[in-house]
Amino acid sequence: MDTGDTAWVLISAALVLFMTPGLALFYGGMVRAKSVLNMMMMSFGALALISVLWVLYGYSMSFGDDVGGGLLGDPFEFFGLSSLIGTAGLDGAFAPDNLVFTVPSLAFVAFQGVFAVLTVALISGAVADRARFGPWMVFAGVWATLVYFPVAHWVFAFDGAESETGGWIANDLLAIDFAGGTAVHINAGAAGLALALVLGKRRGFGRDPMRPHNLPLVMIGAGILWFGWIGFNSGSALAANGQAAEVFVTTLAATGAATLGWLLTEKLRDGHATSLGAASGVVAGLVAITPACSSVTPLGALAVGLVAGVVCALAVGLKYKLGYDDSLDVVGVHLVGGLWGTVAVGLFASAATTAGVDGLLYGGGVDQLWRQALGALAVLVYSFVLTLVIGGVIAKLMRFRITEEEEVAGIDGVVHAETGYDLASLGGGGGGSALTASGQTRAEARGTNLTDRSRV
Repeated sequence: MDTGDTAWVLISAALVLFMTPGLALFYGGMVRAKSVLNMMMMSFGALALISVLWVLYGYSMSFGDDVGGGLLGDPFEFFGLSSLIGTAGLDGAFAPDNLVFTVPSLAFVAFQGVFAVLTVALISGAVADRARFGPWMVFAGVWATLVYFPVAHWVFAFDGAESETGGWIANDLLAIDFAGGTAVHINAGAAGLALALVLGKRRGFGRDPMRPHNLPLVMIGAGILWFGWIGFNSGSALAANGQAAEVFVTTLAATGAATLGWLLTEKLRDGHATSLGAASGVVAGLVAITPACSSVTPLGALAVGLVAGVVCALAVGLKYKLGYDDSLDVVGVHLVGGLWGTVAVGLFASAATTAGVDGLLYGGGVDQLWRQALGALAVLVYSFVLTLVIGGVIAKLMRFRITEEEEVAGIDGVVHAETGYDLASLGGGGGGSALTASGQTRAEARGTNLTDRSRV
């Protein structure tokens, strides 16, 4: 056991854990005022539920010894994690079976567990304003069990790390996904699209303004996500070493380039560079560099990020053209950004990096490119199809979506019997900035300033 590596992995796990409350703020600010608590509760609900399932069987399904074909880990090998605990670590004398490379298995358990939490929480943005909390929690548990845990095994379980045999994408296909472009972002993006189709469109989608009610919350959330993402990517080195430093720099570079790319696209298209665009560009860059951060040079990271910012800024408008209601652009940012970042490895990878592989633009031909494309496609199809089935069954059995009348009244009051802003307690009379029951300002309700970023 290496104490420096262990400290870095534990710190990184804490950083990634902080990302889920950051996501709650990011998503919470993007919805209308009458939906902010429900939106944030879906993230906190995922944090609670997936933490429990991860201890019981999630870690074992993801990192237990493969039960066949590289598709699933043995759900009973580490059930309850009892086999991984003990006092040997007090003097640094861990048995080899309780180590993952140079860190205690439980440090690795903690690190990977918060990845699982975040992935589930990401999906919630696609169904904002209309998903009942109880059925959402059922969906979160079933989806994690049938989709995330197996896919994590495919992508993150390397032969000989925690168990003898791992997943097919990591060990047979040899696609590079350093920190979760496939397992986290393509997975969540495809699931978000499927679930949005199951629940249907919000009332007034494409017609009524559905502007973010609190952009400062969005900016704070994006800042927390950027901060936590350093642990997400650099922590995936599982060591305090040169690779972690390399990944820190590529993550920083790509995110900055993506933010500039998004803002430039907005300026040229709409005439304005917005705070919402800046926050969204940050996330797009972080998503795209996640799979590629160990395999591209700093200059390559700038290219990956810049393209991600432009492409994702354009992709968020597809929902209006194609007719699906992805409320907070999980598809446009996470699915599209994840696909680009994963495929970009096959283009921009350099053998000079710690990944040691050349992509097409560095003389490596298409060998790595087809591996990346196949891995991305496999996760996309699996997640999309399974989510359609899971969401459809829950919708039939539990009334997943609130009624139109409840949507008009506001999901916070209907489902949680709370409101995010108790304006009545402030007293006083009217005032042009007071909120209507729909969470819009009265000026917006009269039809002024109704622009949202995807409908310009």
